[in-house]
Amino acid sequence: MTEIAFHVNAPDKLDYACRLLRATQKKSAQVLVLGQIDALKLLSAKLWAMSPTEFLPHCLVDAAAEVIAHSPIVLSLDLPNSAAESQVLLNLGAALPAGFERFERLLEIVGQNEADLQAARTRWKHYKDRGYALSRYDVVSKAQTAH
Repeated sequence: MTEIAFHVNAPDKLDYACRLLRATQKKSAQVLVLGQIDALKLLSAKLWAMSPTEFLPHCLVDAAAEVIAHSPIVLSLDLPNSAAESQVLLNLGAALPAGFERFERLLEIVGQNEADLQAARTRWKHYKDRGYALSRYDVVSKAQTAH
C-alpha cells in the first residue's frame, strides 16, 4: 500500500520541494512531480539554480524519451503512462492525483494559505477513508506525528 506523507505549513512550497527532492535523490529514488505548469517551470528554474554540487537532474514529461530515461526527476501536469518507473510521487497541486496508488510513496506539500489547506484536508480525508496510513510533518516546527 502506498505510504502517504503530508508536509504541511510550508512557507514556500517550491523551496521545500527542492529540499524533499534532494532527500529522495540521496536514496536514489525515481520521482514524478505533479503540478500546474507555472509551478513546474518555477521549480525547474530553482533546481537549475542550485549549486553544482547540489544539482538535481530533471526534465519535463514532454522531453525526449532518452532524456526522461536518464532523469531521476520528471515534472508533469498529470500522471503519464510511463510513470511506472517512478517510486515516489510528489504532489504540488490541489487535486487528488489520480493513479497515486501505483507509487511506493506519495508526498503532499501543503502551503500556508487557506485554499491550499482546504484542498489538503479534502485529500487527507480521501486517503484516510480508504485506509491509507498517513504521516504529517510540520515544516515550520519540524514536528512529526503519525495518524
